[in-house]
Amino acid sequence: MKCVMGGSEMQIFLADSYAIVEYFKGNANYKKYFEKNKIITTKFNLMEVYYSALVNSTKDNANKYYDSLVYQCIQVPDQVVKEALQFRYENRKQKLSYVDAIGYQLSLELEVKFLTGDKEFEKMQNVEFVK
Repeated sequence: MKCVMGGSEMQIFLADSYAIVEYFKGNANYKKYFEKNKIITTKFNLMEVYYSALVNSTKDNANKYYDSLVYQCIQVPDQVVKEALQFRYENRKQKLSYVDAIGYQLSLELEVKFLTGDKEFEKMQNVEFVK
């Protein structure tokens, strides 16, 4: 999915926690996605990012990261949750997290790319895999 803002076209990505954490850590490979495109995520991903910042950084940074992305969170419909859990079950050998399964399924539903660096998603359809 693409959107037009200010006369220029930008792509929309649903970023998982991995992508968001890498961006905040300064990973240059994620910079172009976050600064030249529209990023959306879920409250579940934001919860993981907040906790990661508490563990690896400071509460001030955790609050800053959370507050900078909370307006980009989108609701997860109940049907997407059910489909995500079915997807997780069908791929249980890969040990996907609930949050990742929900984000991936939501990206399919919204027809936007799932932005991640999680190796479990590297060869899946509809994934923008970045390390």
